[in-house]
Amino acid sequence: MSEPFLIARNDKTDVFMLPAMANRHGLITGATGTGKTVTLQVLAEHFSSIGVPCFMSDVKGDLSGIAMPGGGNPKVEERVKQLKLTDFSYTGFPVTFWDVWGEQGHPMRATVSDMGPLLIARMLDLNETQTGVLHLVFKVADDNGLLLLDFKDLRAMLQFVGDHAGEFTTEYGNISPASVGAIQRGLLTLESQGGEKLFGEPMLNIDDLLQTVGGQGVVNILAADRLLTAPKVYSTLLLWLLSELYERLPEAGDLDKPKLVFFFDEAHLLFDDAPPVLLEKVEQVVRLIRSKGVGVFFVTQNPADVPEKIAAQLGNRVQHALRAFTPRDQKAVRAAAETLRDNAALDEAGAIMELGVGEALVSMLDEKGKPTVTERALIVPPRSRIGPITPAERAAIVQKSLVAGVYEKLIDRESAYEILKRRAAEAPAATPQPGAAPAAGTGGGVLGSLGSVLGDMLGGRGGRREGVAEALAKSAARAVGSQIGRSIIRGVLGTLLGGKK
Repeated sequence: MSEPFLIARNDKTDVFMLPAMANRHGLITGATGTGKTVTLQVLAEHFSSIGVPCFMSDVKGDLSGIAMPGGGNPKVEERVKQLKLTDFSYTGFPVTFWDVWGEQGHPMRATVSDMGPLLIARMLDLNETQTGVLHLVFKVADDNGLLLLDFKDLRAMLQFVGDHAGEFTTEYGNISPASVGAIQRGLLTLESQGGEKLFGEPMLNIDDLLQTVGGQGVVNILAADRLLTAPKVYSTLLLWLLSELYERLPEAGDLDKPKLVFFFDEAHLLFDDAPPVLLEKVEQVVRLIRSKGVGVFFVTQNPADVPEKIAAQLGNRVQHALRAFTPRDQKAVRAAAETLRDNAALDEAGAIMELGVGEALVSMLDEKGKPTVTERALIVPPRSRIGPITPAERAAIVQKSLVAGVYEKLIDRESAYEILKRRAAEAPAATPQPGAAPAAGTGGGVLGSLGSVLGDMLGGRGGRREGVAEALAKSAARAVGSQIGRSIIRGVLGTLLGGKK
């Protein structure tokens, strides 16, 4: 059984977190500048120390310091003395840096197929009709074994379906050219923000987030300062990561410590303007992922940012200061106080407005899974550096990383774009003479063309079986193997949201 670790202390009480309760999830809240980032850092250090890997996004660039020993910070030294931490020592922790653009860490990518239509629709801010058309485009690709790996694959498929919309109507339903155009414009906007870098191969292997070094869990830090300029891209990427973790990890039951702790910073971005179906599935993923040994901690400014059904699953609470300058703010403070287990000797609502930097109202789950009485206490200081590391230090860590060289080189294999482009080039030669019947074994129109494409893929022309079999086997989208009619496998969130498994 992993030993409890100290989170906070006051004159009378030590507040501990039980590692066995960390997969019951948590919530860290407070106004800007009240100490949430340092609390995040302290928790990650403790988890790493007991061999639990972590994932967190670095929205301000401050968390990179966890890779280096602390020291020389007067505020930390003062807090150590104030809390009488006799066994305190400075140390760094193993870190892997990630960056969608590959500039501040290893590239982090997904494939279009694995991300799935609903998450991409949220990323593109599509309405219900446009989302339906995007689902249809994925369905056509799935039914015909066309791999959607990167941006150009999705664009090619959209153009193909749009150009032949009338021929798809009978089997798939009406396709609005206006909706196809809106999706294409959304892709252009995302591309102008650099979002195309998110899609492609090699796709992130979730196992690479579960590494340990010398018995310490690796802290995976995603550079998110640039990502936050596209909030829906940021929140959708983290949601996809959660769904991948759920899909890949086996059932674990009750463990003495988590397999991974996932910190979802700026969590309000996930829930802002989210459709009800997405909120329902987020709630489902959060509830189910506990059984896989994953703890999820949402980090945001106000507890009200998290929907009630999801907040009800977050047992470990750290509430930093909130400011109440308006009646609405005061109502929010009272609501935040009511989410904590009452301490008869403490006015929680009043304390929330009085808390200093690095001070919080803390309630952790006990060994029976019940919230402990809320305590007003000082968060223990981190043992690693507070603040960012230098670019040279970061570069050295990236070069020595366990995954150095694995994701840096982009792979561009044959997929929907290449196949459709080749068929377009072959189409004039394959066009039958007026009055001639279609060749035996083929259908007419666009479906016949796709059937011919599929025939090529499975070895009908020139013995292409080996190349495409390899593509299917290695596909980051985990494509189908033996049956033509099986759909490309997507992440579990796509499955929960109506995609095919």
